[in-house]
Amino acid sequence: MPTPRMDQPEPWWQALLAMVAVGGISASLPEQLTFGPRWLLSAVIVVLLAPTVFAHHTGRYSLNHALGIFNNAVITLALISSLVLLVAALPAHKQAAVALLRSAATLWVTNVLVFALWYWRLDGGGPVARHRAGGYGSASFLFPQQQIEKSERASLAAGRWSPMFVDYLFVAFNTSAAFSPTDTPVLARWAKLLNMAQGFISLTIVALLVSRAAGVM
Repeated sequence: MPTPRMDQPEPWWQALLAMVAVGGISASLPEQLTFGPRWLLSAVIVVLLAPTVFAHHTGRYSLNHALGIFNNAVITLALISSLVLLVAALPAHKQAAVALLRSAATLWVTNVLVFALWYWRLDGGGPVARHRAGGYGSASFLFPQQQIEKSERASLAAGRWSPMFVDYLFVAFNTSAAFSPTDTPVLARWAKLLNMAQGFISLTIVALLVSRAAGVM
């Protein structure tokens, strides 16, 4: 993937694709793990994305930012509610082992996407604010590219580097997989709180699988 130039705005299609993926993945959950029909969250996401995209294309970036935060809050609540329903259903053994594994994997992937969207949306005031600020843009995470000596940046692709959605997705994946952001230290307090929440959700999902596996054996 080519490195974007610093004078070009960050592409938004990756974050939009992640939002659509959250809706599509949630539709694969059994109905006992969702409030309402399985397609409800997908329909809600489509409805919410329409004004968000419109606000961006018409230059209403403050409105777009507020709508983006609202959208993230909705899918976060959906993730937490599905996890609560999964915890409640576990003692009753309402799901077979294979179905439980599939549901847990679905929630784990959703957890990664949801928190990647939070990091991308909030870091440095959002993608538009990061682009306007210039430089590396990130104010809440210390990406490895930010630690390269200035004298070496001119000869490296990192000299034109700025964080995009994929970078925040990488941080979110590592947090869920290793329960830590690994190579990218978290600087801002809000980011640390979100990082803790993501790690807690991931740990809960893993603990549910282990407890169910121990009960089956």
